Amino acid sequence: MDASALVAALEATWSAIQLQHPDVPDVVVTLGAGSIGVPAGALKLGHFAAERWVSNESKDPVGLAELFVGGEGLRRGAEPVLATLLHEAAHGVAHVRGIKDTSRQGRYHNTRFKVLGEELGLTITQAPTIGWASTELAPGTAIEYVDEIAALASAIVGFRDTEGTAPAGSTGGGKGGTAGGHDGVGGGSRRPKNGLVLVCECSPGRRIRASSAAVECGPIVCGVCSADFIESSVA
Repeated sequence: MDASALVAALEATWSAIQLQHPDVPDVVVTLGAGSIGVPAGALKLGHFAAERWVSNESKDPVGLAELFVGGEGLRRGAEPVLATLLHEAAHGVAHVRGIKDTSRQGRYHNTRFKVLGEELGLTITQAPTIGWASTELAPGTAIEYVDEIAALASAIVGFRDTEGTAPAGSTGGGKGGTAGGHDGVGGGSRRPKNGLVLVCECSPGRRIRASSAAVECGPIVCGVCSADFIESSVA
């Protein structure tokens, strides 16, 4: 398996995205494990991390962003991998434009991210606990990147095995899955019968309780801090 050909295909696809969307920043592409350091049943498909790499070639070095692609997610194929790259590119645009597109240490994707993802050619739907993060290519996007999809398909000749037990169900990029964000973690969670405890970004945080069905219908916005209420990790 030639990993260098895969990295080259990912870099070429990112460059093609930049041609169509000039606010997408330069990145250093890395491959690694997406099933280590994440909750059971989840995968990290990718992440965008600003200013993580510094070049030694410049006397006045400027940090370059990191684009991480999880090796386990390669098994999904070229189009879902493109969706992951576009997802991370949307985070890159948010960074360049100074838009706060996530909260809770980058885990929760808000409606600003949804707008950016749609701008870059994605269909974004809501995923339990992590917000507007479920990612697939919008109609017509595959046609715009037909050459890049073909190159990715040729370069993806293998994938990384998942650590431990393989996650159940779809875990990203394609319909019904989640693609990586700043943390890039997909996966579900159990729903309490007495409803979910939700918190906003007020200090101290305001807490409400709502059914999972109500949460999945759309954002519940705080009238004080204007942030979405999201599921609390503390019941």
